[in-house]
Amino acid sequence: MRPRDIVDLVLLAALWGGSFLFMRVAVPQFGALPLAALRVAGAALLLLTLLAARSGLGSMIRHWRPIALIGISNSALPFLGFSMAAMSIPAGLSSILNATSPMFGALIAMAWLREPSNVSRVAGLGIGFVGVVLLALDSTGMAVAPDGPGTGLAIGLCLVASLLYGFSACFARRYLAGVPPLAVAAGSQVSATLALALPAAWAWPTTAPSGGSWLAVLALALLCTGIAYVLYFRLIARVGPARAIAVTFLVPAFGMLWAGIFLGEAVTPTMLAVGAVILLGTGLATGMLQFPKPARRIG
Repeated sequence: MRPRDIVDLVLLAALWGGSFLFMRVAVPQFGALPLAALRVAGAALLLLTLLAARSGLGSMIRHWRPIALIGISNSALPFLGFSMAAMSIPAGLSSILNATSPMFGALIAMAWLREPSNVSRVAGLGIGFVGVVLLALDSTGMAVAPDGPGTGLAIGLCLVASLLYGFSACFARRYLAGVPPLAVAAGSQVSATLALALPAAWAWPTTAPSGGSWLAVLALALLCTGIAYVLYFRLIARVGPARAIAVTFLVPAFGMLWAGIFLGEAVTPTMLAVGAVILLGTGLATGMLQFPKPARRIG
């Protein structure tokens, strides 16, 4: 990877790590549904503008059916799940659970796309699962907001959201291969906006959110979603998906860093240790890491 690619990778990780901070800040005043809807609506406006400037609207329209499904499975439902979880669990914890997305993707790819498995990948799935269980047990009894879901439910929402990310990656590989990535990104945000618009209007807060919460929503929509998509797809085009997905290993570090600096969230040794276990399992499950092959005997 060239220095420019490494800069993009770190910047993308910083933006996606920041999304958990901004959700944690904005969700108490907006609620989960309006927050998720505003996030995708802002990203849709930005990405549609970029797509139109590149004369790419035709590709989005031609493939609208699979793109619409991706919008539901890769944006609307996961964003809603993480927004609901942000009402109860720390941003750093959510970012660690989000790192299981490639692990779920590898599992679905082996079951659905018939990708070959090996000892490293199977062991990685087992290690990642153990890490998630340990993290959930360590979070038992954590204080939660009165109107938020319980800790166990919040962790479950994060895992379901990560599972949906994994499914979406496999679905896109099967049904959207060759479609310009920016068309997929823009179209998916449009469909997610349409899916969440009416529920969000019904759940709109009766008390006007503060200016600081609105700034958090703008940052979440434009920086952590719109600009982040542009960076991600640019990385895929330059270095390929296998290297671009390495951003997953950096997101929890930034998620915990921003939450510690701006929210004063504690980063416990257990969170760090279990987070490392989950990342190890994810690396093995996705094939980015492998057990060393036994040395061949000569003679």
